[in-house]
Amino acid sequence: MKASRILGVSSVAILILLTATPLAVAQDSGWYIGANIGQSRAKIDNSQITRNLLGEGFAVTSLSNDDRTTGYKLFGGYQFNKYFALEGGYFDLGTFGFSAATLPPGTLNGSTRIKGLNLDAVGFLPFTQSFSAFGRVGLDYAQARDSFAGTGFVNVLNANPSTRNTYYKFGVGLQYALTQSFALRAEVERYRVNDAIGNKGDIDLVSLGLVYSFAKPAAPAETAAASPAETVVAAPVSTPAQITRQYCSSLDIQFEINQSDIQRGMQEKLRVLGTFMSNHPETTAVIEGNTDNVGTPQANMKLSQDRAQSVVSYLVNSFAIAPSRLKAVGYGDTRPIADNSTDAGRRLNRRIEAVIPCVTDVTGLAVMPARLTTLSLPIEFGQNQADVKPQYRDDLRQVADFLKANQAVVATVEGNTDNLQPTAEIAMKISQLRAQNVVNYLVDNFGIARSRLTAVGFGQTRRFAYNTSVAGRQQNRRVNVIFSYPSSN
Repeated sequence: MKASRILGVSSVAILILLTATPLAVAQDSGWYIGANIGQSRAKIDNSQITRNLLGEGFAVTSLSNDDRTTGYKLFGGYQFNKYFALEGGYFDLGTFGFSAATLPPGTLNGSTRIKGLNLDAVGFLPFTQSFSAFGRVGLDYAQARDSFAGTGFVNVLNANPSTRNTYYKFGVGLQYALTQSFALRAEVERYRVNDAIGNKGDIDLVSLGLVYSFAKPAAPAETAAASPAETVVAAPVSTPAQITRQYCSSLDIQFEINQSDIQRGMQEKLRVLGTFMSNHPETTAVIEGNTDNVGTPQANMKLSQDRAQSVVSYLVNSFAIAPSRLKAVGYGDTRPIADNSTDAGRRLNRRIEAVIPCVTDVTGLAVMPARLTTLSLPIEFGQNQADVKPQYRDDLRQVADFLKANQAVVATVEGNTDNLQPTAEIAMKISQLRAQNVVNYLVDNFGIARSRLTAVGFGQTRRFAYNTSVAGRQQNRRVNVIFSYPSSN
């Protein structure tokens, strides 16, 4: 007798909403591997089973289906660019079956196991640096192993037929980069396959997966400090031997979230600018403030103006620059230079730029040596924890070695937290304790004089990243070390 058609069509829809977290930026090219697991679904054609049995002289009294099971796939691929990849792998869609009771009395039980290999072309549509949609189309080389068993008057002539063949497949999905190496996938795929006796059908796999990329992260572009000789332009000359050089300077200062005060680590850039303008009293500067796009446009415009004004005030108060030579302008979130959908992009957009017209001479310009150097220590703290773990001994040894080599230098250790404390007061205590524990570690393990170290806690007040992601909160649970140089240097 003929077996029933086991494989059919199943319509599936999936919608996944992912919130942006920037810990990371997906790489444009490189090898990757991954695995997915989910639910396989097949529509079993009960009417065909009934017709087949009726053709053999049996009436179906009851019919049950086993049309859903667990499926998985293992895959690897190469990402040629952010829009295209080739991907191949192994899939196991599981086993599907049915059980029919008949008159004359008997039963027919049937099942099919589907597994094989696939090769797909995958196209990506990036929405942000971390989040993208993708579609795939390709070929699958599938093996179908059928199993049929009859009881009573039902007789099965070929109980275990099997076949291998090549078919098409396609699918759609979403991908979200958790870090620079790991990404999460959610996708729906349709595998076109036949069973071992030639019945045509489709199986849908709805799955979640994890992707690991071997691509090396691109080196981040460095933010240049202000330079008094950043651009050199040849000016018109009266004779071939007379050349006047023009020197221009620009400045880039970044701010903590929702803050307009100047961090001590940024003051050295302003020292260069202040020295430059002091040596050239004919120069003027426009100080331009910018923000990321978090918050209302009106609030961001005011914040950017406040940031620009804080730089103007610093230059006036610290270097006696005449206020008439400085102008503060706020642009709010209207001039982004990076993607506001990532923490890294928003951090770049929280900035100050100083535009200084060119001068014709830099004779006598002597930039004062650094008074402050900021070191961001890669010390990770557990949530609401303050203990310094042994694996950070080498990092703290470098701090101690620097202090031993520069006996006149003192250091301030600054502690910070994320936003997972119940009150701001508790956050401030935790951040203070973190800073104090680093100070104690330097004193107890490396013999640094306690009089050269100061611990300061800032709680939740100086976010380096947004607290909407695990990675962002970890970045905010940080310790900075500010080295102060003696005034005689």
